[in-house]
Parts: sequence; C-alpha cells; structure tokens
Amino acid sequence: MAYCLDDLDVTDAYVTPLAEGHGRVRCAHGVLSVPVPAVTNIVADNGLILEPRDMHGELVTPTGAAIAAAVRTMDEPPARYRIVRTGLGSGKRAYDPPSTVRALIIEATDAEPAPAPAAAPQPGDVLGAPHLWKLETEVDDCTGEALGKVSQLLYDAGALEVHYLPVFMKKNRPGYQIEVLCGASRITALENVLFENTTTIGVRRCPEWRTALPREAAELQTSLGTLRVKVVTLPSGAKRAYPEHDSVEQLADTAGVSYQDALRAAMAAVAQGE
Repeated sequence: MAYCLDDLDVTDAYVTPLAEGHGRVRCAHGVLSVPVPAVTNIVADNGLILEPRDMHGELVTPTGAAIAAAVRTMDEPPARYRIVRTGLGSGKRAYDPPSTVRALIIEATDAEPAPAPAAAPQPGDVLGAPHLWKLETEVDDCTGEALGKVSQLLYDAGALEVHYLPVFMKKNRPGYQIEVLCGASRITALENVLFENTTTIGVRRCPEWRTALPREAAELQTSLGTLRVKVVTLPSGAKRAYPEHDSVEQLADTAGVSYQDALRAAMAAVAQGE
C-alpha cells in the first residue's frame, strides 16, 4: 500500500465512512464483539467514521482501519473533481453485497475547466506541471498584523507563493489584494485559512499556466563555511546556482561578519562552482 501511494505520488486522501457489521467474531484473543477493540481505538483516535450495516460479521479489520487512518489527510472530498484512475479489490468472504473496496485517483476541478493556451506546456513536458491555481481576494478592514500572520499560515497550509498588492476599493478605501498560488489539492485548505483569519467573505480562483525549471538543493563550501544553494537547470542544459537567503544569514551569524560580507563570500563560492 505504502509503495503504491508513493509510486502514484498521492499526497492527499479522503476516506469515506467505513461500513461495519455487527455481532461477534472469533480471533486470536477469543470471541469479541464487533467492532473489535483494536478497530474502536483506531477509529476513536483518528476521527474515522463508522457506518453500521445490517450484516452479521466483521467488515472493518484492525489492519484496514489502520491503513485508512494512516492515509487520510482530508475531511471531505473536493466539491468537484474528475476521475483519473480507478482501482477495485475484493475480499475472500462471501457477503451480500460483495466485500469490495474501490479507490479513485481524482483531480479537483472547477465546473468548467479553462481552455489551455495554444502554446501551453503539456503535463508530460520536462519543465514541470502544467498549471497552478491562483486564489485572490481583497480586504480593506484587516490589520497589517493580521495579514502578516495570515502569510505564514498560508505557507504552512501548502501555499507555493503569497503576495499582497495595494489596491483602492469601494469608497476610495485603501486595501490589499491577497494572491495565493497553490496546487489543486490545497485549494480548500487555503481558502479556509483566508476565511478564518481575514475579513474576506469571498475568494476567487483561476488556473495559471507555468513553465517551471527543474531545480535541486545542493551545498557549496565558502570561506565562511557550508552554504546551501538552489540549482536550476536551464532549457539549454546549463545550470545556475542561487544562494539560499537563510543560509547566508546563518553564515554571517556563525562567522560573526556582516550580512554583506557573508553574501560576497557566498557569491564568490557560486561563481567558482560554475
């Protein structure tokens, strides 16, 4: 199971209520009531939902409950989605209806998918995923302190980028437009952050096509110590390195020099590495 999830690049999962039977079942510890203690503990500790069925027998095993608890990351499925792949598995016990588990790989979508630009990259291109989603809203009655906190909350919830743009709103009030870039699977979580932590009452969304260069993390040795860099590969195949800001700060603090001196040492190491 873990290998399949990793191989399919599944990062979020919604688990429907688990159908459970009733009565008693014989196991290694004797005859126990359904659901058995291991299942009740897993369900209670992880917020899973049981849906009783008028069937005698154990429909949810401890192993099944543990797998559901481990992979579940979402409380509800996307409001709209397309099905990418379907998988079915059947057990050996004879039940009516049959003991079958179905797994769907889905992709969140709007009601009407936006048409792709003529020159847009396709999903299989080497330059990365074809598009992100942009969430945006405006506020004119939210404090700067609150917006500063919201930025961190958005990043913690999976935002790839967060921008604040000054705008003029109704009655010539100065305000801010909040722009958030994210993958489809993070839309609901990020909208919840905006609704719960700002004064907005509506969030717009639209797909954004992008061309992303392949990138990787690396380390370089400088005169002040080890520097973390981001290395990107250009379409020509050439590579370009950029010092990580936090790493430059750490070099300055550790070596007891100014940030500018640490930055010069970092750029010298990058130039020598190229």
